[in-house]
Amino acid sequence: MSSIVMVMAGGKGSRLGAITCHRAKPSVPFGGRYRIIDFVLSNFVNSGYRQIYVLTQYMASSLIKHLNRNWHLSGMREFIEVAPAQMRRGEHWYRGTADAVYQNLNLIRDSRADHVAVFGGDHIYKLAADQMEAHHIDVGADLTIAAFPVPRSEAHQFGVIQVDGNGRVMGFQEKPADPAPIPGDPARSLVSMGNYFFRAGVLQDALIDDAHDSSSAHDFGKNVIPALLKSGKRVFIYDFGKNRVPGEPEAAVPYWRDVGTIDSYFDANMELRSPLPSINLYNRRWRIRTAQRDYPPARFVRHAGHAASDIVDSLVCEGTIIQSAALVESVVGYDCFVHAGAAVERCVMLSGCSVHSEARLRRVLLDKNCRVEAGARIGLDPEHDRQRFPFVTESGIVVLPKGTRVPATGPIELASDIADVLCHDPATRDRMAACDHMWVTGKRVRHSYESSGHRYR
Repeated sequence: MSSIVMVMAGGKGSRLGAITCHRAKPSVPFGGRYRIIDFVLSNFVNSGYRQIYVLTQYMASSLIKHLNRNWHLSGMREFIEVAPAQMRRGEHWYRGTADAVYQNLNLIRDSRADHVAVFGGDHIYKLAADQMEAHHIDVGADLTIAAFPVPRSEAHQFGVIQVDGNGRVMGFQEKPADPAPIPGDPARSLVSMGNYFFRAGVLQDALIDDAHDSSSAHDFGKNVIPALLKSGKRVFIYDFGKNRVPGEPEAAVPYWRDVGTIDSYFDANMELRSPLPSINLYNRRWRIRTAQRDYPPARFVRHAGHAASDIVDSLVCEGTIIQSAALVESVVGYDCFVHAGAAVERCVMLSGCSVHSEARLRRVLLDKNCRVEAGARIGLDPEHDRQRFPFVTESGIVVLPKGTRVPATGPIELASDIADVLCHDPATRDRMAACDHMWVTGKRVRHSYESSGHRYR
């Protein structure tokens, strides 16, 4: 039997606000040196799949660049190929997850595959996908849904599944206000991970029927799965908790995080730098592949007249220099510079950032190429932060958009290209208008893609 993979990577990620106004959610950097898309692609490549399509739509430029430069398979009929929205089925872009696959039915037909994996590209997890497909075939399913138990209080964010004793799906609620609990476990609900294996013929028929339904939202969770259940198709779950990734300890707990909000994204990064990380990035039998950059090793330098750097439970990526600074429980991307006397605590810093002398940062998310000037204070006084920075979460995480400059006092300076996008994006424009006294626009010659990291002169 043959299978192909369709990775859904067109999502906007509106809840991530300032860090997805200019990039698709699967393209968001993660863990210092990865992008979110790297996890699902690594899962499939490690599982032996060699025919993978990545369906893109929203703000796909950086995602396509990452895939074209770093994800290549070699050999006959082996590929990771971008499938952008092309209006193949009318004068409209992808109108939902199901419509995205429907508009690419030609790829499924041309492949003559027996089974089709339809997976999301915007979660952080490890999964041996071949084990899920083996279960799908063994139970004779028309559709198999990867499922995972979560606290009932959180289940309203997902599709909630009801099953019988054999794992067959009896009901499906898409993001219900009152999620159904797991029988015998009232505190938890069984939710869909948004990852599916279909029999190819069943998928094609279901998508064609859905496309002809003018009342449909053309979404797998809202429309296609309930229709399959109503028609009596064999829909089963795959218990993600039983998945065993090669090379992981026998007692390892399967890891899956939906990083759809700033807080969940920030917390997932923090988990990587804990003394015993929840997700193992050091498993040589299950590597998470990403770009291989030509930066030198990270350096920890003692600056004349200052004490040595103090590094505690942190991740520091290649090309970065920590110079007589304090770095506590933080994730620092590649090509960054933390200057002498600076203190960075529980921060996530993407690539190309610079934190200058005597600056103090706590619980700050710095998008790429940000510059914090000498003596600046961020995250030490929540009320002051809300009066100075446009993007602060309810939990107090300060978000600096890509290319932001933060002086010691006064309004922050946004890179001209990012300021324009923030002012027009539906997820951020109201906030930008309400706090226009907090920011100024930088000169047009300064763009957000220019690194603020160290440059020897």
